Amino acid sequence: MAETPVIVSHEHLRRFIVDVLIAAKMPPAAAGITAGLMVRTDLRGVDSHGIGMLPRYLELWRDGFIRMDAEPTVVRDDLATGLMDGQKGLGHWVSTLAMRRAIDKATTYGVGIVVVRNSGHYGAAANYSMMALEHDLIGLSTTNSPHVAMVPTFGRTPMLSTNPISFAAPAGRHAAFVLDMATTTVAVGKLTIASRWKKPIPAGWALDDRGQPTTDPVAALRHRLLTPLGGAREVGSHKGYGLGVMVDILSGVLSGAVYGDLFVRTDMKAKKLQNVGHCFAAIDPARFRPIEEFKRDMDDMVQALKASARAEGQERIYVAGEPEAESEARRRQDGIPLAPVLVGQCDGFARELGVPPLAR
Repeated sequence: MAETPVIVSHEHLRRFIVDVLIAAKMPPAAAGITAGLMVRTDLRGVDSHGIGMLPRYLELWRDGFIRMDAEPTVVRDDLATGLMDGQKGLGHWVSTLAMRRAIDKATTYGVGIVVVRNSGHYGAAANYSMMALEHDLIGLSTTNSPHVAMVPTFGRTPMLSTNPISFAAPAGRHAAFVLDMATTTVAVGKLTIASRWKKPIPAGWALDDRGQPTTDPVAALRHRLLTPLGGAREVGSHKGYGLGVMVDILSGVLSGAVYGDLFVRTDMKAKKLQNVGHCFAAIDPARFRPIEEFKRDMDDMVQALKASARAEGQERIYVAGEPEAESEARRRQDGIPLAPVLVGQCDGFARELGVPPLAR
C-alpha cells in the first residue's frame, strides 16, 4: 500500500532549506538562491531535483566533496564568452551568476555563452534556461557529473552521467517552450523517487549487472546502469548516447571540468574533487527579426501542435513546459507532496544541525 504523502507549503519548504544550508555554513545570499531554485523545482513537479537532493548534498558536504562556503570566481571574461570557477561549491549559486552573465552578454552582443568548472550538482537544468525568458531571450543550459550512469549503445559499463539539457524560448499568448531532459532514458532521481515510494520502474529505464533490463529501482540504483535516451539501438539509443557526449563536450571539455568516466579512472575521488561542469547560453531573437514576429510565430507553432489530431483515447497534446507550469500553479495553492521517508531523512539531519524539523 502506498504511503500517504506529507503536504508542505512552498514557503515553509524554502525556509527549511535555507536554515539547513546556512547551518552547513553556506552564506545567506547563496542559501536563499539555492533554496528558491530547489523549491521551484518541486513546485514544477520535478521531485527528483528539489528537496529530494538535499540528503545527497549534505552527504557530499560531510564527505568533503562540496564546500558550502565557496565563493565563485570569474576566470575569463571575453566579449560574448566567459568562464567561471565554482570553487567546489554547490552548483545553484555559481550557475545563477553564470547565466546572469550570459544574459548580460546576449543583450550586448546578441549571444552570450558562459561555462563553469569546479562546480557541484546544480539541480534542474530548466532553472537556468528559464532565466532568459523574462528578458525575451532564448536560454540554454547543460551540465554533466562525475558520477557516471549512462551505458553507451552496445555497452554494459557506465561511461557518461545523465547529462541533462534544457532549452527555453519565449512565446506571446502561449506559455514559453521549456524543454528539460536527461540524455538517459530517465534521470537517476526518478529511480530514487520510485524506491522511496516502493514502486517498480518500467522495463527499459535501467539495466542490472548482467546488462539486462530491470524493474527493481533498488537494483537500478545499486548498479547505476541507465540506458541512453531511446533505450536500445533499435529504437534510437544511439541518438541519446550522442546527445550525452555533446553535453559532456559543452559542459566538461569546453570548461576544463570532468567528462566521461574521468572521475573513475583518475585520482579525483581520492582528492575529493567532483569538478562538475556547466554550460549556459542566451540568444537574443531580436537580433534576427522583430521580437513581436518571433513570439507571434512561436504562438502559431505551439497552437498548431496543440490543435493537431490526438491519438485514440488521448484528451490533450502538450508542449514542453506545460505540465510543469500547471504543476507549479497547483502546488503553490495546494502544497508540495513529499514522501514520508524523505521527510524522515530531513528531520534527522535537521536535528544534527540544530535546525527546526521539516515536519512540525
